[in-house]
Amino acid sequence: MANIQRRKTVTASIGGVRVGSDAPIVVQSMTNTDTADIPSTVKQVAALARAGSELVRVTVNNEEAAAAVAPIVEELAAQGVRVPIIGDFHYNGHILLKKFPACAKALAKYRINPGNVGIGRKDDSNFRTMIDVAVENQKPVRIGVNWGSLDQVLLTKMMDENSRRAEPKEARDVMMEAMVVSALNSAELAEKYGMRPEQIILSAKVSGVQDLIDVYRALAARCNYPLHLGLTEAGMGAKGIVASSAALGVVLQEGIGDTIRVSLTPAPGGDRTEEVRVGQQILQSLGIRSFTPQVTACPGCGRTTSTFFQEMAEQIQSYLREQMPLWKDRYAGVEEMKVAVMGCIVNGPGESKHANLGISLPGTFEEPKAPVYVDGRLFTTLKGDKIVAEFRQILDEYVESHYAAKEKEEAVAR
Repeated sequence: MANIQRRKTVTASIGGVRVGSDAPIVVQSMTNTDTADIPSTVKQVAALARAGSELVRVTVNNEEAAAAVAPIVEELAAQGVRVPIIGDFHYNGHILLKKFPACAKALAKYRINPGNVGIGRKDDSNFRTMIDVAVENQKPVRIGVNWGSLDQVLLTKMMDENSRRAEPKEARDVMMEAMVVSALNSAELAEKYGMRPEQIILSAKVSGVQDLIDVYRALAARCNYPLHLGLTEAGMGAKGIVASSAALGVVLQEGIGDTIRVSLTPAPGGDRTEEVRVGQQILQSLGIRSFTPQVTACPGCGRTTSTFFQEMAEQIQSYLREQMPLWKDRYAGVEEMKVAVMGCIVNGPGESKHANLGISLPGTFEEPKAPVYVDGRLFTTLKGDKIVAEFRQILDEYVESHYAAKEKEEAVAR
Protein backbone atom coordinates (compact mmCIF):
# COMPACT_ATOMS: atom_id res chain seq x y z
CA MET A 1 0.00 0.00 0.00
CA ALA A 2 1.08 3.58 -0.68
CA ASN A 3 2.72 5.48 2.15
CA ILE A 4 0.22 8.36 2.25
CA GLN A 5 0.08 10.23 5.55
CA ARG A 6 -3.57 10.64 6.48
CA ARG A 7 -4.63 13.77 8.33
CA LYS A 8 -5.46 13.13 11.96
CA THR A 9 -9.16 13.23 12.77
CA VAL A 10 -11.50 12.00 15.42
CA THR A 11 -12.82 8.54 14.55
CA ALA A 12 -16.53 8.07 13.96
CA SER A 13 -18.56 4.87 13.86
CA ILE A 14 -21.43 4.47 11.41
CA GLY A 15 -23.39 1.31 12.09
CA GLY A 16 -20.17 -0.40 13.12
CA VAL A 17 -18.12 0.97 10.19
CA ARG A 18 -15.18 3.01 11.48
CA VAL A 19 -14.49 6.31 9.73
CA GLY A 20 -11.52 8.65 10.19
CA SER A 21 -7.78 8.77 10.92
CA ASP A 22 -6.34 5.24 10.79
CA ALA A 23 -9.58 3.58 9.64
CA PRO A 24 -9.70 2.49 5.98
CA ILE A 25 -11.20 5.06 3.62
CA VAL A 26 -14.80 3.98 3.12
CA VAL A 27 -16.58 3.68 -0.23
CA GLN A 28 -20.24 4.61 -0.13
CA SER A 29 -23.07 4.95 -2.63
CA MET A 30 -26.67 6.10 -2.90
CA THR A 31 -29.81 4.48 -4.27
CA ASN A 32 -31.89 6.09 -7.01
CA THR A 33 -35.08 4.12 -6.33
CA ASP A 34 -38.23 5.54 -4.79
CA THR A 35 -37.51 4.67 -1.16
CA ALA A 36 -41.22 4.04 -0.58
CA ASP A 37 -40.90 1.16 -3.09
CA ILE A 38 -39.53 -1.29 -0.53
CA PRO A 39 -38.77 -4.26 -2.84
CA SER A 40 -36.93 -2.12 -5.41
CA THR A 41 -34.94 -0.29 -2.76
CA VAL A 42 -33.98 -3.49 -0.94
CA LYS A 43 -32.87 -5.02 -4.25
CA GLN A 44 -30.70 -2.04 -5.15
CA VAL A 45 -29.17 -1.68 -1.68
CA ALA A 46 -28.27 -5.38 -1.72
CA ALA A 47 -26.69 -5.01 -5.17
CA LEU A 48 -24.66 -2.00 -4.04
CA ALA A 49 -23.54 -3.86 -0.92
CA ARG A 50 -22.51 -6.91 -2.95
CA ALA A 51 -20.51 -4.62 -5.24
CA GLY A 52 -18.60 -3.42 -2.18
CA SER A 53 -20.43 -0.33 -0.97
CA GLU A 54 -19.70 -0.10 2.74
CA LEU A 55 -22.39 2.52 3.41
CA VAL A 56 -25.56 3.10 1.38
CA ARG A 57 -27.61 6.30 1.46
CA VAL A 58 -31.33 6.45 0.69
CA THR A 59 -33.57 9.44 0.07
CA VAL A 60 -36.02 10.22 2.87
CA ASN A 61 -38.10 12.98 1.34
CA ASN A 62 -41.68 12.29 2.40
CA GLU A 63 -43.79 10.32 4.85
CA GLU A 64 -44.02 7.25 2.61
CA ALA A 65 -40.23 7.08 2.37
CA ALA A 66 -39.78 7.58 6.11
CA ALA A 67 -42.31 4.82 6.86
CA ALA A 68 -40.44 2.46 4.52
CA VAL A 69 -37.00 2.83 6.10
CA ALA A 70 -37.45 0.42 9.03
CA PRO A 71 -39.01 -2.34 6.87
CA ILE A 72 -36.16 -1.90 4.35
CA VAL A 73 -33.52 -2.35 7.07
CA GLU A 74 -35.39 -5.34 8.49
CA GLU A 75 -35.68 -7.04 5.09
CA LEU A 76 -32.00 -6.44 4.33
CA ALA A 77 -31.08 -8.02 7.67
CA ALA A 78 -33.32 -11.00 6.88
CA GLN A 79 -31.36 -11.42 3.63
CA GLY A 80 -28.07 -11.22 5.50
CA VAL A 81 -27.20 -7.76 4.12
CA ARG A 82 -25.78 -5.78 7.04
CA VAL A 83 -24.68 -2.60 5.27
CA PRO A 84 -25.44 0.58 7.29
CA ILE A 85 -28.24 2.70 5.80
CA ILE A 86 -27.95 6.49 5.82
CA GLY A 87 -30.96 8.79 5.57
CA ASP A 88 -30.67 11.75 3.19
CA PHE A 89 -32.82 14.62 4.46
CA HIS A 90 -33.63 17.97 2.89
CA TYR A 91 -36.19 20.63 3.86
CA ASN A 92 -38.45 18.44 6.04
CA GLY A 93 -36.07 16.16 7.91
CA HIS A 94 -36.96 17.72 11.27
CA ILE A 95 -40.60 16.74 10.71
CA LEU A 96 -39.97 13.23 9.40
CA LEU A 97 -37.48 12.22 12.08
CA LYS A 98 -39.87 13.28 14.84
CA LYS A 99 -42.98 11.79 13.26
CA PHE A 100 -41.35 8.45 12.38
CA PRO A 101 -39.22 7.33 15.34
CA ALA A 102 -38.77 3.87 13.83
CA CYS A 103 -37.07 5.52 10.85
CA ALA A 104 -34.83 7.58 13.14
CA LYS A 105 -33.85 4.45 15.04
CA ALA A 106 -33.28 2.20 12.00
CA LEU A 107 -30.94 4.58 10.17
CA ALA A 108 -27.21 4.37 10.90
CA LYS A 109 -26.60 8.06 10.15
CA TYR A 110 -28.49 11.20 9.13
CA ARG A 111 -27.33 13.48 6.33
CA ILE A 112 -28.28 17.12 7.04
CA ASN A 113 -27.89 19.97 4.54
CA PRO A 114 -27.60 23.22 6.52
CA GLY A 115 -28.47 25.22 3.42
CA ASN A 116 -32.06 23.98 3.29
CA VAL A 117 -32.92 22.68 6.74
CA GLY A 118 -34.30 26.04 7.85
CA ILE A 119 -34.97 28.10 4.73
CA GLY A 120 -36.68 31.39 5.52
CA ARG A 121 -36.30 31.02 9.29
CA LYS A 122 -34.46 33.41 11.57
CA ASP A 123 -33.52 30.70 14.04
CA ASP A 124 -32.00 27.23 13.90
CA SER A 125 -34.87 25.30 15.51
CA ASN A 126 -35.29 22.91 12.57
CA PHE A 127 -31.58 22.06 12.60
CA ARG A 128 -31.69 21.66 16.36
CA THR A 129 -34.65 19.28 16.13
CA MET A 130 -32.67 16.97 13.84
CA ILE A 131 -29.64 17.13 16.13
CA ASP A 132 -31.84 16.41 19.15
CA VAL A 133 -33.16 13.27 17.45
CA ALA A 134 -29.61 12.22 16.57
CA VAL A 135 -28.50 12.72 20.18
CA GLU A 136 -31.52 10.83 21.50
CA ASN A 137 -30.80 7.86 19.22
CA GLN A 138 -27.01 8.22 19.43
CA LYS A 139 -26.67 8.46 15.66
CA PRO A 140 -23.85 10.26 13.84
CA VAL A 141 -24.66 12.98 11.32
CA ARG A 142 -23.05 14.19 8.13
CA ILE A 143 -23.36 17.92 7.81
CA GLY A 144 -23.26 18.19 4.05
CA VAL A 145 -22.88 21.65 2.56
CA ASN A 146 -23.63 21.86 -1.16
CA TRP A 147 -22.88 24.83 -3.35
CA GLY A 148 -26.14 24.28 -5.19
CA SER A 149 -28.09 24.84 -1.99
CA LEU A 150 -25.76 27.00 0.07
CA ASP A 151 -27.20 29.05 2.93
CA GLN A 152 -28.18 32.20 1.02
CA VAL A 153 -28.33 34.39 4.13
CA LEU A 154 -24.75 33.51 5.01
CA LEU A 155 -23.57 33.84 1.40
CA THR A 156 -25.24 37.25 0.96
CA LYS A 157 -23.71 38.51 4.21
CA MET A 158 -20.24 37.38 3.18
CA MET A 159 -20.62 38.79 -0.33
CA ASP A 160 -21.67 42.17 1.12
CA GLU A 161 -18.70 42.18 3.50
CA ASN A 162 -16.40 41.32 0.62
CA SER A 163 -17.74 44.16 -1.54
CA ARG A 164 -16.75 46.64 1.17
CA ARG A 165 -13.12 45.44 1.20
CA ALA A 166 -10.44 47.66 -0.23
CA GLU A 167 -9.41 44.72 -2.40
CA PRO A 168 -12.43 42.41 -2.80
CA LYS A 169 -11.89 38.71 -3.43
CA GLU A 170 -13.36 37.02 -6.49
CA ALA A 171 -16.96 35.85 -6.01
CA ARG A 172 -15.88 32.24 -6.47
CA ASP A 173 -13.43 32.51 -3.56
CA VAL A 174 -16.09 34.03 -1.33
CA MET A 175 -18.44 31.16 -2.15
CA MET A 176 -15.76 28.57 -1.29
CA GLU A 177 -15.16 30.32 2.04
CA ALA A 178 -18.91 30.48 2.70
CA MET A 179 -19.12 26.71 2.27
CA VAL A 180 -16.34 26.15 4.79
CA VAL A 181 -17.88 28.61 7.26
CA SER A 182 -21.33 27.03 6.88
CA ALA A 183 -19.96 23.56 7.60
CA LEU A 184 -17.88 24.66 10.59
CA ASN A 185 -20.63 26.83 12.08
CA SER A 186 -23.13 23.97 11.77
CA ALA A 187 -20.71 21.52 13.40
CA GLU A 188 -20.18 23.97 16.25
CA LEU A 189 -23.94 24.22 16.74
CA ALA A 190 -24.30 20.44 16.66
CA GLU A 191 -21.74 20.11 19.44
CA LYS A 192 -23.50 22.87 21.38
CA TYR A 193 -26.74 20.85 21.16
CA GLY A 194 -25.14 17.70 22.53
CA MET A 195 -23.31 15.86 19.75
CA ARG A 196 -19.82 14.58 20.40
CA PRO A 197 -17.09 15.47 17.88
CA GLU A 198 -16.75 11.81 16.87
CA GLN A 199 -20.41 11.80 15.83
CA ILE A 200 -19.93 14.52 13.20
CA ILE A 201 -18.73 14.13 9.60
CA LEU A 202 -18.47 17.08 7.23
CA SER A 203 -18.67 17.47 3.47
CA ALA A 204 -18.54 20.42 1.09
CA LYS A 205 -19.87 19.24 -2.26
CA VAL A 206 -19.12 21.08 -5.51
CA SER A 207 -19.17 19.95 -9.13
CA GLY A 208 -15.85 21.41 -10.32
CA VAL A 209 -12.54 19.61 -9.95
CA GLN A 210 -10.47 22.62 -8.88
CA ASP A 211 -13.28 23.83 -6.62
CA LEU A 212 -13.33 20.48 -4.80
CA ILE A 213 -9.57 20.56 -4.29
CA ASP A 214 -9.63 24.10 -2.92
CA VAL A 215 -12.62 23.75 -0.61
CA TYR A 216 -11.44 20.49 0.96
CA ARG A 217 -7.93 21.80 1.50
CA ALA A 218 -9.43 24.76 3.34
CA LEU A 219 -11.85 22.61 5.34
CA ALA A 220 -9.18 20.07 6.30
CA ALA A 221 -6.88 22.82 7.53
CA ARG A 222 -9.50 24.18 9.93
CA CYS A 223 -11.05 21.13 11.59
CA ASN A 224 -10.35 17.56 12.64
CA TYR A 225 -13.74 16.09 11.78
CA PRO A 226 -13.77 13.18 9.31
CA LEU A 227 -14.50 14.40 5.78
CA HIS A 228 -16.69 12.85 3.09
CA LEU A 229 -15.43 13.49 -0.46
CA GLY A 230 -17.16 13.62 -3.79
CA LEU A 231 -18.21 15.80 -6.69
CA THR A 232 -21.87 16.56 -6.20
CA GLU A 233 -22.75 16.06 -9.87
CA ALA A 234 -19.84 14.28 -11.49
CA GLY A 235 -21.70 13.59 -14.75
CA MET A 236 -22.15 10.62 -17.07
CA GLY A 237 -19.74 8.02 -18.36
CA ALA A 238 -16.13 8.98 -19.04
CA LYS A 239 -16.68 12.61 -17.98
CA GLY A 240 -17.93 11.62 -14.54
CA ILE A 241 -15.26 8.97 -14.03
CA VAL A 242 -12.39 11.22 -15.15
CA ALA A 243 -13.58 14.26 -13.19
CA SER A 244 -14.05 12.25 -10.00
CA SER A 245 -10.70 10.53 -10.40
CA ALA A 246 -8.89 13.82 -11.04
CA ALA A 247 -10.46 15.61 -8.09
CA LEU A 248 -10.38 12.84 -5.51
CA GLY A 249 -6.91 11.70 -6.54
CA VAL A 250 -5.35 15.03 -5.57
CA VAL A 251 -6.90 15.39 -2.12
CA LEU A 252 -6.60 11.70 -1.24
CA GLN A 253 -2.90 11.87 -2.13
CA GLU A 254 -2.62 14.74 0.36
CA GLY A 255 -4.15 12.59 3.11
CA ILE A 256 -7.53 14.34 3.02
CA GLY A 257 -10.73 12.30 3.04
CA ASP A 258 -12.26 9.52 5.09
CA THR A 259 -15.25 8.42 3.01
CA ILE A 260 -15.82 8.83 -0.74
CA ARG A 261 -18.66 8.61 -3.22
CA VAL A 262 -18.47 8.83 -7.01
CA SER A 263 -21.77 10.42 -8.04
CA LEU A 264 -22.12 9.07 -11.57
CA THR A 265 -25.23 9.73 -13.63
CA PRO A 266 -26.19 6.28 -14.92
CA ALA A 267 -27.43 5.76 -18.45
CA PRO A 268 -31.16 4.91 -18.62
CA GLY A 269 -31.44 1.45 -17.15
CA GLY A 270 -27.72 1.54 -16.36
CA ASP A 271 -25.95 -0.28 -13.56
CA ARG A 272 -25.97 1.76 -10.35
CA THR A 273 -23.12 -0.31 -8.93
CA GLU A 274 -20.68 1.29 -11.39
CA GLU A 275 -20.15 4.17 -8.95
CA VAL A 276 -18.99 1.68 -6.32
CA ARG A 277 -16.48 0.04 -8.65
CA VAL A 278 -15.11 3.40 -9.76
CA GLY A 279 -14.69 4.53 -6.15
CA GLN A 280 -12.86 1.33 -5.32
CA GLN A 281 -10.67 1.66 -8.39
CA ILE A 282 -9.65 5.20 -7.45
CA LEU A 283 -8.47 4.00 -4.04
CA GLN A 284 -6.79 0.92 -5.46
CA SER A 285 -5.05 2.85 -8.25
CA LEU A 286 -3.61 5.21 -5.63
CA GLY A 287 -2.40 2.24 -3.61
CA ILE A 288 -4.59 3.21 -0.64
CA ARG A 289 -6.81 0.12 -0.44
CA SER A 290 -7.19 -3.11 -2.37
CA PHE A 291 -10.58 -4.54 -3.30
CA THR A 292 -10.05 -6.98 -6.14
CA PRO A 293 -7.11 -8.48 -8.08
CA GLN A 294 -5.95 -6.10 -10.79
CA VAL A 295 -5.46 -6.99 -14.44
CA THR A 296 -2.74 -5.17 -16.36
CA ALA A 297 -3.38 -5.24 -20.10
CA CYS A 298 -1.68 -3.42 -22.95
CA PRO A 299 -3.74 -1.05 -25.14
CA GLY A 300 -2.93 -2.87 -28.35
CA CYS A 301 -1.13 -1.62 -31.44
CA GLY A 302 -0.25 -2.72 -34.97
CA ARG A 303 1.49 -5.76 -33.52
CA THR A 304 -1.80 -6.96 -31.96
CA THR A 305 -4.28 -6.87 -34.82
CA SER A 306 -6.10 -9.84 -33.31
CA THR A 307 -8.67 -8.96 -30.63
CA PHE A 308 -7.98 -12.21 -28.77
CA PHE A 309 -5.85 -10.65 -26.04
CA GLN A 310 -8.48 -7.93 -25.46
CA GLU A 311 -11.21 -10.55 -25.16
CA MET A 312 -9.06 -12.61 -22.82
CA ALA A 313 -8.25 -9.59 -20.62
CA GLU A 314 -11.97 -8.84 -20.32
CA GLN A 315 -12.81 -12.47 -19.57
CA ILE A 316 -10.13 -12.69 -16.87
CA GLN A 317 -11.17 -9.37 -15.30
CA SER A 318 -14.82 -10.48 -15.25
CA TYR A 319 -13.83 -13.83 -13.78
CA LEU A 320 -11.85 -12.16 -11.00
CA ARG A 321 -14.77 -9.86 -10.20
CA GLU A 322 -17.19 -12.80 -10.12
CA GLN A 323 -14.92 -14.86 -7.87
CA MET A 324 -14.13 -12.11 -5.36
CA PRO A 325 -17.28 -12.50 -3.21
CA LEU A 326 -16.24 -16.12 -2.64
CA TRP A 327 -12.49 -15.56 -2.50
CA LYS A 328 -12.58 -12.67 -0.03
CA ASP A 329 -14.38 -14.90 2.48
CA ARG A 330 -11.93 -17.76 1.98
CA TYR A 331 -8.50 -16.32 1.17
CA ALA A 332 -6.69 -13.59 3.07
CA GLY A 333 -4.91 -11.06 0.87
CA VAL A 334 -6.20 -12.27 -2.49
CA GLU A 335 -7.37 -8.74 -3.33
CA GLU A 336 -3.68 -7.76 -3.59
CA MET A 337 -3.00 -10.15 -6.47
CA LYS A 338 -1.82 -8.69 -9.80
CA VAL A 339 -2.46 -10.39 -13.13
CA ALA A 340 -1.05 -9.36 -16.52
CA VAL A 341 -2.61 -10.19 -19.91
CA MET A 342 -0.32 -8.84 -22.62
CA GLY A 343 -0.68 -8.84 -26.39
CA CYS A 344 2.81 -9.29 -27.84
CA ILE A 345 6.48 -9.98 -27.17
CA VAL A 346 7.61 -6.34 -26.80
CA ASN A 347 6.48 -5.72 -23.23
CA GLY A 348 4.58 -8.95 -22.63
CA PRO A 349 7.18 -11.09 -20.86
CA GLY A 350 8.59 -8.15 -18.85
CA GLU A 351 5.18 -6.98 -17.65
CA SER A 352 4.18 -10.57 -16.89
CA LYS A 353 7.26 -10.94 -14.68
CA HIS A 354 6.17 -7.92 -12.61
CA ALA A 355 2.78 -9.51 -11.90
CA ASN A 356 1.97 -12.42 -9.59
CA LEU A 357 0.61 -14.22 -12.62
CA GLY A 358 1.07 -13.14 -16.23
CA ILE A 359 0.55 -14.36 -19.76
CA SER A 360 2.10 -12.96 -22.93
CA LEU A 361 -0.04 -13.74 -25.96
CA PRO A 362 1.47 -13.93 -29.46
CA GLY A 363 1.26 -10.78 -31.52
CA THR A 364 0.81 -10.59 -35.29
CA PHE A 365 3.33 -12.83 -37.12
CA GLU A 366 4.76 -14.08 -33.80
CA GLU A 367 5.12 -17.75 -32.97
CA PRO A 368 1.67 -19.05 -31.76
CA LYS A 369 2.55 -19.69 -28.14
CA ALA A 370 1.82 -17.92 -24.87
CA PRO A 371 4.40 -18.08 -22.05
CA VAL A 372 2.93 -17.94 -18.54
CA TYR A 373 4.93 -16.44 -15.68
CA VAL A 374 4.30 -17.11 -11.98
CA ASP A 375 5.95 -14.76 -9.49
CA GLY A 376 8.47 -13.61 -12.09
CA ARG A 377 9.50 -17.03 -13.38
CA LEU A 378 8.47 -18.84 -16.55
CA PHE A 379 5.97 -21.46 -15.43
CA THR A 380 4.67 -22.98 -18.65
CA THR A 381 3.85 -22.18 -22.26
CA LEU A 382 0.27 -22.51 -23.53
CA LYS A 383 -0.79 -23.23 -27.10
CA GLY A 384 -3.98 -24.01 -28.97
CA ASP A 385 -7.59 -22.88 -28.56
CA LYS A 386 -7.95 -23.56 -24.82
CA ILE A 387 -5.56 -20.90 -23.58
CA VAL A 388 -8.20 -18.99 -21.59
CA ALA A 389 -9.51 -22.06 -19.78
CA GLU A 390 -6.00 -23.33 -19.04
CA PHE A 391 -4.83 -19.94 -17.78
CA ARG A 392 -7.90 -19.67 -15.56
CA GLN A 393 -7.09 -23.09 -14.06
CA ILE A 394 -3.55 -21.89 -13.31
CA LEU A 395 -5.10 -18.80 -11.74
CA ASP A 396 -7.38 -20.87 -9.49
CA GLU A 397 -4.49 -23.08 -8.40
CA TYR A 398 -2.36 -20.01 -7.65
CA VAL A 399 -5.03 -18.48 -5.43
CA GLU A 400 -5.52 -21.73 -3.53
CA SER A 401 -1.82 -22.31 -2.99
CA HIS A 402 -0.60 -18.75 -2.35
CA TYR A 403 -3.26 -17.14 -0.16
CA ALA A 404 -3.92 -18.38 3.35
CA ALA A 405 -7.34 -19.85 3.96
CA LYS A 406 -9.14 -17.57 6.42
CA GLU A 407 -10.58 -20.44 8.42
CA LYS A 408 -7.01 -21.64 9.12
CA GLU A 409 -5.94 -18.14 10.19
CA GLU A 410 -8.93 -17.85 12.49
CA ALA A 411 -8.24 -21.29 13.98
CA VAL A 412 -4.61 -20.30 14.70
CA ALA A 413 -5.77 -17.03 16.26
CA ARG A 414 -8.07 -18.96 18.59
